[in-house]
Amino acid sequence: MNAPIPTPGSTLAGPSVAVQQVRSTAGVEAWLVEEHSLPLIAIDFAFDGGATRDPDNAAGSAYLVSGLLDEGAGDLDAEAFHGRLADHAISLGFDARRDDFHGHLQTLSRHRDEAFSLLALALNAPRFDADAVERVKSQVVAGLQRQAQNPETLCRNALYAAAYPGHAYGRPEKGDIDSVSRTEPAGLKTLSRALLTRAGLKIVVVGDITAEELAQRLDQLFAALPTGSARSIPAEPIAVQGLGETHVIDLDVPQTVLRFVGPGLMRRDPDFITASVLNHILGGSAFTSRLFLEVREKRGLAYGVSSSLLPLRESALLVGGTATRNDRAAESLAVIREEMMKLASEGPSEHEVEEAKRYIIGSYPLRFDTSPKIAAELLGLAVNGFGPEFLADRNQLFADVTLDDVKRVAQRLFGDPRLLVQAVGRPVGLV
Repeated sequence: MNAPIPTPGSTLAGPSVAVQQVRSTAGVEAWLVEEHSLPLIAIDFAFDGGATRDPDNAAGSAYLVSGLLDEGAGDLDAEAFHGRLADHAISLGFDARRDDFHGHLQTLSRHRDEAFSLLALALNAPRFDADAVERVKSQVVAGLQRQAQNPETLCRNALYAAAYPGHAYGRPEKGDIDSVSRTEPAGLKTLSRALLTRAGLKIVVVGDITAEELAQRLDQLFAALPTGSARSIPAEPIAVQGLGETHVIDLDVPQTVLRFVGPGLMRRDPDFITASVLNHILGGSAFTSRLFLEVREKRGLAYGVSSSLLPLRESALLVGGTATRNDRAAESLAVIREEMMKLASEGPSEHEVEEAKRYIIGSYPLRFDTSPKIAAELLGLAVNGFGPEFLADRNQLFADVTLDDVKRVAQRLFGDPRLLVQAVGRPVGLV
């Protein structure tokens, strides 16, 4: 028998994670979860601004920087740096996302001195040697060339370009072949200094380390970085452009890739929790969502179909899509639109709401079963402006969502039926 969802006003405990807030002598702040039962330390951190800080004529620069920080630093060239990582089984990596520049470090606690030393070098003294830059550029260009006729990539890039013309969100995060090919080491060095600053920096540490030691390590890693300045956030979210339009890229393939976007909700919007329940019902569940049942199970139009909420720093989207035979693309899109309109006009059932809440609450502990997962989950909260106390409140917030709440938010999200639709293939009857 399914466990009941607590009624509004009752208490539903969140995951049992004791988060300490640590501040170093130089003022660097981090969240710490001490876990001494395993000899591991995981660090996740995010700098404010990722691909959004790319120069207008140099898309993909932040992504290149993310691939170069461990390609030699200080007095170590790329081979020596990688050798030190491998010799001590240290995992170190970086990633440039739309709004943030992420890094992670995972190490056995007995190798902490070496791990922290290498991370400090990567952050504070990256080399950007000419041969390393050319090698990483060649790798990125080769990947872009392989993706040049990939329907999924073509569809995604075209969709964001149409949704955010003239904005950094409209550029591909990895850039394009031309922009990456003409990037020079000097420009990457300049961008790294703008990216790696303490303004807006969020840090989470999980594992076999005390608060006292961490305070010292934070200064070793981050205190010497420039202060910098956080990006200004617009008072109102940037509006999604092209709503009501359908665009097709002709490609001779047997299936059409379909993607759509509509306005979403910012992460701090009071209705975001309710919208998450609504999206689970629409297309967020792999096997029980309306889109899965109507598009795949009942009609056999596609193998997979989904939707999700995508809150960005300056805008927010509802995104979704599927891939289907060219001659069934128009029907698939019609079914997707119909389910959104039904939710707007009729709302979901009480059973759908309760089942969605049960899954969202019941699956949450799976995000906390390893140190890296805990670090990543907490970092996501920090980046979105939440404090550690959200962990205790989160499940109850979902439990308190009512059927009337979901109906109201369905009208808010789906009341305007216009979507921006992008297709790649040779769809029949789509436009």
